[in-house]
Amino acid sequence: MAALVVPADWIRNWEKSGKNEFLQLCRNLAESKPSDDVTLRESSAATLERKQEHDDIQAALYELAWQVIKGNLKLDQAASVLNDVMEFREDMSSILADVFCILDIETGCLEEKNKREHFTQLVGACLVLVPDTVLKERLDPETLESLGLIKQAQQFNQKIVKIKTKLFYKQQKFNLLREENEGYAKLITELGQDLSGNITSRLVLENIKSLIGCFNLDPNRVLDIILEVYECRSDQDEFFVPLIKSYMCEAQTLCHILGFKFKFYQEPNGETPSSLYHVAAALLQHNLIELGDLYVHLLPMDPSILEEHKREITEAKQIARKLTMVVVPSEKTEEKDKEKEKEEEKNEKPPDNQKLGLLEALLKIGDWQHAQSIMDQMPSFYAASHKSIAVALCQLLHITIEPLYRRAGVPKGAKGALNRPLKSKQAPKPAEAFEDLRKEVFTMLCYLGPHLSHDPVLFAKIVRLGKGFMKEYQNDKQEDKDRMDTLLSCFLSITDQVLLPSLTLMDCNACMSEELWGLFKMFPYQHRYRLYGQWKNETYNSHPLLVKVKAQTVDRAKYIMKRLTKENVKPSGRQIGKLSHSNPTILFDYMLSQIQWYDNLITPVVDSLKYLTSLNYDVLAYCIIEALANPEKEKMKHDDTTISAWLQSLASLCGSVFRKYPIELAGLLQYVTNQLKAGKSFDLLILKEVVQKMAGIEIADEMTQEQLEAMTGGEQLKAEGGYFGQIRNTKKSSQRLKDALLDHELALPLCLLMAQQRNGVVFLEGGEKHLKLVGKLYDQCHDTLVQFGGFLASNLSTEDYIKRVPSVDILCNQFHTPHDAAFFLSRPMYAHQILSKYDELKKTEKGNRQQQKVHKYIAACDLVMAPVHDSVVSLHPPKVWDDISPQFYATFWSLTMYDLAVPHNAYDREVNKLKVQMKAIDENPEMPPNKKKKEKERCTALQDKLQEEEKKQLEHVQRVLQRLKLEKDNWLLAKSTKNETITKFLQLCIFPRCIFSAIDAVYCARFVELVHQQRTPNFCTLLCYDRVFSDIIYTVASCTENEARRYGRFLCCMLDTVTRWHSDRAIYEKECGNYPGFLTILRATGFDGGNKADQLDYENFRHVVHKWHYKLTKASVHCLETGEYTHIRNILIVLTKILLCYPKVLNLGQALERRVHKICLEEKEKRPDLYALAMGYSGQLKSRKPYMVPENEFHHKELPVRNTGPTTVQNGPGSAGKPASTTSTGKPEEGASEENEKSKEKSQSAVKAASKTNNTTPKVTTSNGNGATNSTKLIKEKEDKDKSGKEKNKEKKEKTPAATPEAKAPGKEKQKEERPGKEEKTRETKEKTPKSEKEKFKKDEKASKDDKAKASGGESKSSAEKEREKEPSKERDVAKEAKTKESSKGEKAAVAGSLKSPVPRSESSESEREQKRRKLDTHSSPSHSSTVKDNLNELKDSATKHYTNHSTATLSKSKEREVDKKDMEKSRDRSREREKKERKRDHSNSDREVAQELKRRKDENGTSSSKHSKSESPSNSPQPNEKEKSKSSKSSSKEKSDSAKPEKGSSGGKKESRHDKEKAEKKEKRESTGAKEDKKHHKSSDKHR
Repeated sequence: MAALVVPADWIRNWEKSGKNEFLQLCRNLAESKPSDDVTLRESSAATLERKQEHDDIQAALYELAWQVIKGNLKLDQAASVLNDVMEFREDMSSILADVFCILDIETGCLEEKNKREHFTQLVGACLVLVPDTVLKERLDPETLESLGLIKQAQQFNQKIVKIKTKLFYKQQKFNLLREENEGYAKLITELGQDLSGNITSRLVLENIKSLIGCFNLDPNRVLDIILEVYECRSDQDEFFVPLIKSYMCEAQTLCHILGFKFKFYQEPNGETPSSLYHVAAALLQHNLIELGDLYVHLLPMDPSILEEHKREITEAKQIARKLTMVVVPSEKTEEKDKEKEKEEEKNEKPPDNQKLGLLEALLKIGDWQHAQSIMDQMPSFYAASHKSIAVALCQLLHITIEPLYRRAGVPKGAKGALNRPLKSKQAPKPAEAFEDLRKEVFTMLCYLGPHLSHDPVLFAKIVRLGKGFMKEYQNDKQEDKDRMDTLLSCFLSITDQVLLPSLTLMDCNACMSEELWGLFKMFPYQHRYRLYGQWKNETYNSHPLLVKVKAQTVDRAKYIMKRLTKENVKPSGRQIGKLSHSNPTILFDYMLSQIQWYDNLITPVVDSLKYLTSLNYDVLAYCIIEALANPEKEKMKHDDTTISAWLQSLASLCGSVFRKYPIELAGLLQYVTNQLKAGKSFDLLILKEVVQKMAGIEIADEMTQEQLEAMTGGEQLKAEGGYFGQIRNTKKSSQRLKDALLDHELALPLCLLMAQQRNGVVFLEGGEKHLKLVGKLYDQCHDTLVQFGGFLASNLSTEDYIKRVPSVDILCNQFHTPHDAAFFLSRPMYAHQILSKYDELKKTEKGNRQQQKVHKYIAACDLVMAPVHDSVVSLHPPKVWDDISPQFYATFWSLTMYDLAVPHNAYDREVNKLKVQMKAIDENPEMPPNKKKKEKERCTALQDKLQEEEKKQLEHVQRVLQRLKLEKDNWLLAKSTKNETITKFLQLCIFPRCIFSAIDAVYCARFVELVHQQRTPNFCTLLCYDRVFSDIIYTVASCTENEARRYGRFLCCMLDTVTRWHSDRAIYEKECGNYPGFLTILRATGFDGGNKADQLDYENFRHVVHKWHYKLTKASVHCLETGEYTHIRNILIVLTKILLCYPKVLNLGQALERRVHKICLEEKEKRPDLYALAMGYSGQLKSRKPYMVPENEFHHKELPVRNTGPTTVQNGPGSAGKPASTTSTGKPEEGASEENEKSKEKSQSAVKAASKTNNTTPKVTTSNGNGATNSTKLIKEKEDKDKSGKEKNKEKKEKTPAATPEAKAPGKEKQKEERPGKEEKTRETKEKTPKSEKEKFKKDEKASKDDKAKASGGESKSSAEKEREKEPSKERDVAKEAKTKESSKGEKAAVAGSLKSPVPRSESSESEREQKRRKLDTHSSPSHSSTVKDNLNELKDSATKHYTNHSTATLSKSKEREVDKKDMEKSRDRSREREKKERKRDHSNSDREVAQELKRRKDENGTSSSKHSKSESPSNSPQPNEKEKSKSSKSSSKEKSDSAKPEKGSSGGKKESRHDKEKAEKKEKRESTGAKEDKKHHKSSDKHR
């Protein structure tokens, strides 16, 4: 430093220049300011500069003094320089004293004494320059002594110590009030004076300062006293706060004093006064102290608060767990003792929570910022869970929202107490608009949470503000959409986090619940349900208090539900209502879980819900939907065949609850819609129940005839007589349902989804599901569609309906709606449009004549239906419209039973019921007069309505029939064939619609009858009925359960018509006699339409009816014997439905009875539902037995002259399939395979045209018929074909006219078949019973002889069987040749052929179908396996009563094969001998039969031939089947030897006489005795086996 400040050159040249240089340096250092390039940015920078300057002068003086001490500079020179330097600065003496102080210390440490002496000399020389006092302060006492400034250093040191002690350590006073009682008394008086005058804090502060000065008061003690007085006068914030602010020196001091005060109250039972909290809060609000500084002085510590919160949660969960546990009584007492101990522990008060006390004070004065920061330090809702805090926060909220509430929330007429704003300027600003709520109100509410429950008034205010906002939001014109959306989301959050949890903690406040619903109903249901979901599943777990409440609610709900019965609905309902006001979600959740287990609770629960609030009803709807959508629940039972009981219970509850109470339906309907969109149809059950209960529209396929009749009338008649339940008081509920559907645009989507889902059930859902369940779901889907469509049709106004339902082509082509469903939906629309158009036309032209009205109606129909006729063309390929016109198609699908007939009986029935009611009212003495009057008026009004409705319907039906009369000529075009026309009519109209609904089933039957009655051109009634009754196997098998019921109803109505015609000749002649539908020869309509054709006479019609009954029996037996669940169930349902009209013939009834009895035995253990159906039908069938008639009474049969043989053998499928001999069922598999091969060959040579035009379709059931009898029948049928083929060849030569060119294949075939059928018929009727029985006896005799010849009794099968099985193949060859000849010559067909029997009609095509169907059947059922055939043959044998063959029935296939192998060689010789005998006998018999037939044909060659062609055929009536079969077994060997012989025989046997018949009968008698012996022998051989 010396080198820098005082260079050595200066010292060396001191006199010359050094002195001046040094002086100049000191002058510069003393005077110089900071350099120009450094600017004075801040005062601190200037200070630093001065300090630097000061240090530089010190350094210069220090260097100079050291030069003197070292001896480099003389003392006088230095003294003079220092004297000059003193002038430069005022404080230069102090600086010099500092330098001497440093040098004193440094030199004192040196060992060189000379330097010390130089120092003392220098100081001595400078005594003039530096005052003595300064030197005494800074220099060492020894130095001062050597300078002579003090006498003794030691004494000086002692004196210093004494002064310091006196100054710093001796206390004059103890800062006690009594030490200066006057001063402190004056201070307290000054602070406690009345402050109402002009006294200000400034004035008082001056007085306080005076008192402190005068009485030497301690300033900190004075501050403490000011705070104490402020505590006592805490209302004087305006005075004390400024006083403390102006008095204060340091915030820390004030904070320490306050902290000391708080610490004083932190004793175990200490209680901090609220005034102290207020003072601290006021000082915090005015920022006189910092919260962080004060917070550390408060107890308890934050970690202990957190622990307490966790402990509360744990306790709450334990309580909840205990409430849900089942506790043994002994454990209960122990738990109660423990709980008492815990409560006692709690009663020992812990020290106050000072943090919460301060928080409360802050909230009371409106210091939200500091309050919020304290709450942030604690767990969520911990602070608000203390009532005082919650109430204080609520009060602050009251004040904050007051202006906005007055503007937008106060309901009309309400006043309410005003809340004055806080005086403090730091308090939150009151909200003037909804936007202001976002600043602080919403935040405060979120901190308050569920504890808003402490202030119901504030709760109501917030809800009302929400309502006010929602009104503004709904009226908002999209200007501030974002702002409003933000506010909406804020309100939703507040609802979720504050309002609903607070409602939970309110004790049964129904008013608040209703108030809240006022807000909720403004939200869309999606928002509401989301809120309910949060409330139910999340809110209750967010706070210990809510956890406890949830547990208590569940406990209480259990208590109520255990005691709920029908008898105590009212008191229990009140308890449920009380509980539901606060905690609906928890209560309903438990109630629904109970209902899912116990469905008998539904009625009492529904009745007990009448005390709920609107909000609770809405929550109930949500809870139901949540329960339905529960993913953990299976909607199927474990067996996968039925819908789960819980789902059925909930659906039932839905219907009842939504009907009885005003609950919004939108959510439930949308849920069902969404489920359908997702391809799930289970939940349609809910829609079904809701519509049924709310609209009173039932799904009832099990309607009685009376109900069904009523359903064909008007709306009033439907309501009165069409349903099982009395449909009353559904007006309001159906209106609600309609509004919900229309408001949310769900009506059409639901219809379309259901229509599409029907097939979805089968093809999308049905893959993994059980067939039974798929059927149920399909039925449910279809039934719900019908029910829902019915609801829309009857409840929607015309405009609404037309606006929503598109046209048929759009429904089908764009929405892929099935045609039946599309027309079902469109039908009401057409009716509405026609009526409205009709009304318009009536108004325009005034004229009351009935004829004018009809014309106007027809004009209206044309206007409305013309577009429909155009639109339906796109629904089917163009080929369809060749046979039926679009007009006919649209007419069929657009009409209903209401249009076709008036149910007069139903109207009369209901009117009579009302008359009886009125009479009962009159006779009831207990009924008050007023009520009597009202009831009578109601009944009279209803009666008038019904009569008016009947009149209206009558007029309408007359108009419709007139319209149809005019239209009918254009209906059926039949450009191909009438057969094809009928096919398309059945395929596109009748079959789809007859299974659509019960009324549609009746409609279809009625429509067919109407088309007949209208004498519609090209409509063959006979063919239509024949196709319906002949084709039932596949239609029955492909139905669901409900469809089978409807199909059965359709068949019943069809049979009813047929039975009516069959019952009386007069009726038949009147209704069918001259009608074109009963022509027996059909020609292609495009050509020779003018040819005359024969009518079917009454007797032949009876034969035809018998054939239909037979075919029904055959089909029924086949279905019953398949073993397939669906086949059996459906045919039993159908049979039950048609029981009134079928069976009418005794033998057919018995055949059915046997099969049903067998089902009962087989299914009792396996499939109980089939067993129940079979038992039900069996019982009903037995009760119908007295009404059945023998076959000869049902249709006229020519009986033989003498009938001495037994007549008890029943025909029908039961006996028709009787084995030709004991060995005829020998190898059914081989026989069947041969039949298949032959039928294939024949099908190739069969009439192609017949298959094209579905001419052979009436034969479906005969070919498929009785699956069990196929093995034996096929042989019989093939022989029939051989004979008929040969006879036809002759007929063609002799009698058949040349084929007309216009006659197409089916017609030709029919003509060709006509005459053989007649011959067969006449032969049958003469020889039927005796001949067949005689042949049976012969067979039995032969069989018994064979049995005797065999060594073993079980060897019943032999090579003879094989021979016989080979014989049919040769017969088939003959038949094949005959057929090929026929087909080459041309084919003619008559209706008689199709209606007659399988024998004369084209058997080749029939066998083809038979083969195909057998193949189909074998895939799905074991019906055609040989074992089943054996069993069936066994049954058939037993049915013949006289000749039971036990041996055949008891042998299994495996045994039969073994026996064949063993006895092949032995039996061959015997069989040949027997065959020779049989050939001879059969040859003579066949000669006689054919001769007789030809003779009769000559006699009846006139018009009667066509009549007889309609008569019953041998193969279709059971006895002829027997005869043919016996014939097949006997004549097979004969035909084998010479295929041409039968032709000759047929011509040679014309001359058979009555004498021959008598001979045959005598022979039969003789052989019967032999047959009986055979029978005995068979029995014994069976036993042996």
